[in-house]
Amino acid sequence: MTYPLIVILIVVFIIIFYNLNNRIQRLEREISELNRKIQTPGFTQIKEEQHVQPVVSSIKEEQKITAFEESKVTEEAPVIPEKDWLTPIFDFLKQNALTIIGIFTLVLGIGYFVKYAIDRNWIGETARVGIGLLVGGAIMLTGHFLRKNYTVFSSIITGGGIAVLYFTTTIAFREYQLFSQNIAFVITCLITLISIALSYYYKSEVLIIFSLFGGFLAPLMISTGQSNYPFLFTYLTVLNIGMLIIVFLKNWKSVGWVAFLFTNIYLFYWTAEKTELLSIYFYIITYIIFYAFALQNYIKKGILPSYDILMLVLTNFTSIIGLVYIFNTLQYEPVIVFPIGFALVNLFLLFKEYSKKNFGVNYSVFAGISISLITVAIALQFKTHLITSVWAIEATLLLFIWKKTNLNIFKICFYILFPLVIIAQIMTWAKYVDAKNLAIIFNPVFLTSFVTVITTFTNLILLRKLPDTNKKNTDFFENVFTIVSYGIIYVALLLEIMYHISDKTWIVIFSIAMLYSLYYIFCILLFRRKLDIHSILETGLLYLFLLLIIFNTLISGSGIISNFLMGKLHLSFYGMHLLYWIPFIYILVKILPKSDFFTIVLSYWVVALAFITAVSAELYHIYLIINANGISEVAKLGKHFRILYLPIIWAVLASILIYRGLKTNTTEYTKIGFVLIAFMILKLYTYDVWEMDNVSRIVAFIILGIILLLSSFLFQRLKNIIKNMVENKEENNETENTKS
Repeated sequence: MTYPLIVILIVVFIIIFYNLNNRIQRLEREISELNRKIQTPGFTQIKEEQHVQPVVSSIKEEQKITAFEESKVTEEAPVIPEKDWLTPIFDFLKQNALTIIGIFTLVLGIGYFVKYAIDRNWIGETARVGIGLLVGGAIMLTGHFLRKNYTVFSSIITGGGIAVLYFTTTIAFREYQLFSQNIAFVITCLITLISIALSYYYKSEVLIIFSLFGGFLAPLMISTGQSNYPFLFTYLTVLNIGMLIIVFLKNWKSVGWVAFLFTNIYLFYWTAEKTELLSIYFYIITYIIFYAFALQNYIKKGILPSYDILMLVLTNFTSIIGLVYIFNTLQYEPVIVFPIGFALVNLFLLFKEYSKKNFGVNYSVFAGISISLITVAIALQFKTHLITSVWAIEATLLLFIWKKTNLNIFKICFYILFPLVIIAQIMTWAKYVDAKNLAIIFNPVFLTSFVTVITTFTNLILLRKLPDTNKKNTDFFENVFTIVSYGIIYVALLLEIMYHISDKTWIVIFSIAMLYSLYYIFCILLFRRKLDIHSILETGLLYLFLLLIIFNTLISGSGIISNFLMGKLHLSFYGMHLLYWIPFIYILVKILPKSDFFTIVLSYWVVALAFITAVSAELYHIYLIINANGISEVAKLGKHFRILYLPIIWAVLASILIYRGLKTNTTEYTKIGFVLIAFMILKLYTYDVWEMDNVSRIVAFIILGIILLLSSFLFQRLKNIIKNMVENKEENNETENTKS
């Protein structure tokens, strides 16, 4: 039943194809007849007479509009928008998706047919290879006949034929052993040369991409598992030189990028699997080839398009990673010879631009690359970790070029590379766990972190100075980048501090970490204007600072006092702990009044909570230092402080808050003061009174009563003063109105 059904389907397909072909031919004849009529003199004259007046008037109108638009363009001088590099790719895929799927399906169908014939023993091994070669040649011949009218279609068809030839040669060598590896390699080289020649002859960039894919995959197809890297890279070098010649002749940039990708994959694999000195020569040759590729437009036209700049950056830094890795693994010195050598190449080009007094994009690119390479050399000389340092500097270079050119491709590359920098830096920080006896500051881990810190801070400055980056126009990714950047700087310095105090007790480590955190946030807030900190980030940092104040006083202070009373810490450490009051007071007095922090009502309560907690806790700690003779007395003294002194402290603080609220006309402070008094009275009458002895109860009530009376008197006096001020102001306004 299967074979008749297949025959029927084939017949139906032929009939449908025949009918469609006849309709297309009829349509082509009608179009050609219409074109012939249009080109006749009489027809043209009639049409011209009918449309001459409207056309003339429309031309005049268009000229007026064009003149107006040109004058407007001259006045406004708009920036030419950057071309979307993805659009041509999507257009190509939309127009040729069916062709690509079709040739892929055809190749698969031929493969399944050959497999079916092999399973049935219809053909032998030699015949199978012959069929594959004939089919590949037939497909390429079909593409050849279609090339005049269907250029892209014929290129894809021809590429499919080349793929059939490659796979046939691979199967003949690997599965059937019909010829040796050398013959198989010669055949694949011939296929590559033929395909490149056809690409050049047909002037088809699509076809040469197919050819390059086959050329770079050919060594894998005929590989026997033995690593003959010198032979492999000699072949790749010849292939890349051919690529370079074609690029200079045809300016097909995509060909160079395909070659760059495959070459670096092979190079890095060789370097990782078998690190040897010989690979250095191939790294240098590859660097020269792709540097010449990147400078093609610069040599011909004196310009550097965006993708050429990106190739310059990638060529320099991928070569450095491989070369320095080889030197470090084989323990050769000095490792800086390669970044310095590459820097000299770029400095030569920089000097060329400087001598021409051309300080445009080219000058900025060569200057940025040169400075970055010299920075890499310095970092590597101090034994920093290779990948982290190179990626961090490369990310900054991409951001610098983005700033100079305003091309989004460098913005995209920067945002892709920067997360990799973070991952590499986290892996570098992990070295602290197993590291022994690292020197202070001058150790590989911290020096690597220092490079990342400097580059990250540079990124923040560059990002702030970009034309489309300001407080009113800061997008989500830039806000996230800012937060992450300050986080990297914070963690880098914190881990170095904690490593060198890791032998101390937990409370010392925690207290120093908290003090460092508070001062770090304080420094950011202190220079918030110069750092161009966004108002949202500033508010978040203020909230974080106040919450850390609460945790610091409750945990660090109590822990330090406990260890002091147990004889484990000196009293001077508590004095160091109190240094957090310097930034705390400065923020309360200088920064908070000038910020947007109090746009939220909750902010008043957070500030008051932090201030009340800090004052109460530190007075409690001082009370213990003065009165306690050992850790055993803390419970008793703590209870006495909470019952007798804490209500007095809260009453004083409540009075201060009420006074502050009345003076600044801030109702929230007044509310907080009264809430604190209410809470204190509730605590006094529900708990404290029943825990006191008679003398303490009398003293507490007397002192508390006096404080409440004074607070009430102060409140009434301020209320009258404010009332009189308001009345005097109204009278003055009425007097002025009367005079006027």
